[in-house]
Amino acid sequence: MDEKSSKQPLLSRNENLKPTPNFLVSSTKWILKVSMWVIFIAWAALIFLYPSDAVHKPYLKLIQALSTPTFGVSGGVFLIYSAPVLLIAFLASAYIYLRDEEDENHGKKSGKQARLRLWTMPILVDGAFGVVSAGEVIGIAVFTTYIVWAIYAETVKNFEVLSNFHLPTHEERIFMIELIGLRLGVIGLFCVALLFLPVARGSLLLRLIDIPFEHAARYHVWLGHLTMVLFTLHGLFYAIAWTIEGRLLDQLMEWKNKGVANLPGVISLAAGLLMWVTSLPGVRRVNFELFFYTHQLYVVFVVFMALHIGSLSFCYVAAGIFLFMLDRFLRFCQSRRTVDVLSARSFPCGTLELVLSKPPNLHYNALGWIFLQVRELSWLQWHPFSVSSSPLDGENHLAVLIKVLGDWTQKLEQRISEKDSKLKVSVEGPYGHESAYHLKYENLILVAGGIGISPFLAMLSDILQRMNDGKPCLPTNVLIVWAVKQTDELPLLQTVVGMDNFNLSLNLEIQTYVTRQSQPSLEEGKPPSVEAINPDTFPASESKGCGMSVLVGTGNVLWSGMYVLVSTVGLVATVALVNTFYVNPYNVEYSWYKGLLLLLCMTLSVLVFGGVVIVFWHFWEMKTRSVQNVSNNKTKREVLHKASSKEQQYLSTIRYGQRPDFPEIFGAMRDRWGCVDIGVVVCGPSTLQTSVAKECRTQNLGRRSNQPVFHFNSHSFDL
Repeated sequence: MDEKSSKQPLLSRNENLKPTPNFLVSSTKWILKVSMWVIFIAWAALIFLYPSDAVHKPYLKLIQALSTPTFGVSGGVFLIYSAPVLLIAFLASAYIYLRDEEDENHGKKSGKQARLRLWTMPILVDGAFGVVSAGEVIGIAVFTTYIVWAIYAETVKNFEVLSNFHLPTHEERIFMIELIGLRLGVIGLFCVALLFLPVARGSLLLRLIDIPFEHAARYHVWLGHLTMVLFTLHGLFYAIAWTIEGRLLDQLMEWKNKGVANLPGVISLAAGLLMWVTSLPGVRRVNFELFFYTHQLYVVFVVFMALHIGSLSFCYVAAGIFLFMLDRFLRFCQSRRTVDVLSARSFPCGTLELVLSKPPNLHYNALGWIFLQVRELSWLQWHPFSVSSSPLDGENHLAVLIKVLGDWTQKLEQRISEKDSKLKVSVEGPYGHESAYHLKYENLILVAGGIGISPFLAMLSDILQRMNDGKPCLPTNVLIVWAVKQTDELPLLQTVVGMDNFNLSLNLEIQTYVTRQSQPSLEEGKPPSVEAINPDTFPASESKGCGMSVLVGTGNVLWSGMYVLVSTVGLVATVALVNTFYVNPYNVEYSWYKGLLLLLCMTLSVLVFGGVVIVFWHFWEMKTRSVQNVSNNKTKREVLHKASSKEQQYLSTIRYGQRPDFPEIFGAMRDRWGCVDIGVVVCGPSTLQTSVAKECRTQNLGRRSNQPVFHFNSHSFDL
């Protein structure tokens, strides 16, 4: 063993632990995958069939069998409904590690025949849901079926329960109304079990299925609407019954020690309604800050829901909330560090470029994005931005492009223009796709609107770097369709396609549409070049400065898995200690109090046990950073390149006063490329996404056997 390898930390980089492609590795991957599928199917089937008597009665017996003196009935419920989710999250870490290593070693191979894929085939494009793929339509149909089935089964159960009582007609109606409210609340709880999973930004579950947070957020929105409809009806039916009985106010203010405490439920519902109303599109678009700040009421919503339903029922939803708490604490730890801005400049088109310092052991792909906070401007505002640099541009920096549109970005531009000053930011991320899907297609169509070109700069740079370095890279034909308002935005794209190391193996075509100019400006006569830009620039410091923290859920998958495992074990241990030395000896029976204790145990396990892992994770970061900086302490190149003096080596056309004609563009590519898979990536406003998705759907539905399949992918962040 040489000196360098002996000093290399065990977890410094994934390539130091590369598994060989042998039978053992393949078998392990297969076992993990099958295990996760079996656990998930069993868990989902139990939830789906829960309302039926055929399953409900054996389920009650199973709960009793799993109950122990230490954990009680709540322990059995936790094992059935929450433990499977946490177990899948832990198994996912091992599976993702093996999968990513295999992909890195052997690359991705394109299929010989063009074929449709459920998740990239748009079906609905004009509805309230936005662009919805075939896979999402199936998911919506399954979930809708569950809701309808659950309501039907619970209604039948209500009549069976009612038949066991011989009540006067008036009391019978009131009882039925309360039963309906109860059943709707139970169905709503199962929705809450899923509600927090999509918004855990660095969740191992999202990494497992390769759905980034910006896409999963829409599932949270859909589930949120459904949950609040069910909970609102739940409260409304009880309010109607209590009004008929003439005891509405007394019941609303009631806080029982045993059973359900009504007042915490009222407070939780009120917090949920405020979040729901301010999240509606009409309110959110007009006043995003109102939406953002009122959404912090999720803490009130969860805490008082636990007090309302108690520990037993809270165990149905504990897993999703626990994973969200883990992610939120990790984000908090990462964002405490202030990151040096290595360079910053302002372009004439009203676009800012920030180059941030990052450690070599923080990895991302060209589809990534980050959240930025500038404390000098606001302590509360965080803004998402796509990464505009390729991870191959250099190990010690990461770049973003920011369009100056609102008050925050205007203040940032003014701050950048100040001379002899340094800017520091706080960062969360990078987040994004687990795999770089732009490398899975030989043929790409990249459609951008305005600043939407930013992630395509990263993709294009990534492709060129891979070609030059001899790394696995499928794309050989790339068409960029870019719509801009004025010609002063054009230099942004030229910074990549005009660089000295442009690879002739890449067949690149750029179609630019300047929508608000009928001809080039008289002062220019031609599109402005990068040299014409006179940026305000901070002194670049290459790899020096305080870099971003590696404490992110999308970072090292082994540490992420350890974080989940240790925190989960800590939760079980904490609950066991509380029950053994407090709840059971002192015969604590208050339902709301036990719900609060469970929530406190969850919080304590995240802070203490998860905190211990974070401390060691941080030490690992510092150790590996020092080792890697010795071997490679310089960036490969500047993020934005000046135009090359070499002759243009790609086809570029600029059309003034026009908008892209997608039927014509897609038809031309269909005839040129033949029967292949074409990856279509869109980054821009919702109208642009809708137009491109509609054309992909039209082309796919009308395709012949010798024609391509257009795979729609959106790279837009819309909350």
